Amino acid sequence: MPSRREFIAKCVRGGLLTGLVVLGGTLMLRPRRDDENCKFNFACGSCSLSDSCNQAEAVSLRSTVWQLDPSKCIQCGRCATACVITPSAVKCTHAYVMCGYCDLCGGYFKPETKTLTTAAENQLCPTNALKRKFIEDPFYEYTVDELLCIGCAKCVKGCDAFGNGSLQLQIRHNRCVNCNECSIARVCPSEAFSRVPANKPYLLNGFGTERLANDKTQQEG
Repeated sequence: MPSRREFIAKCVRGGLLTGLVVLGGTLMLRPRRDDENCKFNFACGSCSLSDSCNQAEAVSLRSTVWQLDPSKCIQCGRCATACVITPSAVKCTHAYVMCGYCDLCGGYFKPETKTLTTAAENQLCPTNALKRKFIEDPFYEYTVDELLCIGCAKCVKGCDAFGNGSLQLQIRHNRCVNCNECSIARVCPSEAFSRVPANKPYLLNGFGTERLANDKTQQEG
């Protein structure tokens, strides 16, 4: 006959083993919240579903992404502050087919700038994300450093006011976590955000930009 101490030890070990088996079974049978067919990308923590996710609905929603329509954007600045990630997933993009390569660029220089140099006090962008490069007299090329861009839209507003609108805001899908409810869309005063097909995720505005939008899709695909 086992001693009382041995009996108690066996009971404890048996209870622990039973608990581990039950826990393991529960985890295996439970739907994975981060499964590739899940309705949400949980990196933003915005999930409102229970674990009994409708897989058909999940697959359908994953076929769309959030995007900003430049034709509706009013450059309010909320893209820089309302995104769930920092810096924002919204970035300035440049439609070069529309750009005039101007020496006096309304998106690059502050209004009433007297000396057209690259000095920080002359630049409209607060993070120096818009770069200026001389091509040939009198043309300059402007490129966006997306690592520095915060999506504030100051350059976009200047380009719209004094240029031809080649600088435009877009959601960059290599950064966006594709929340169920976009926090920027919720506060956008012009309702410029909507869900679009994932295979055509860009809504660049203006002449020649449809090809550019398709090129961007292929680059990120």
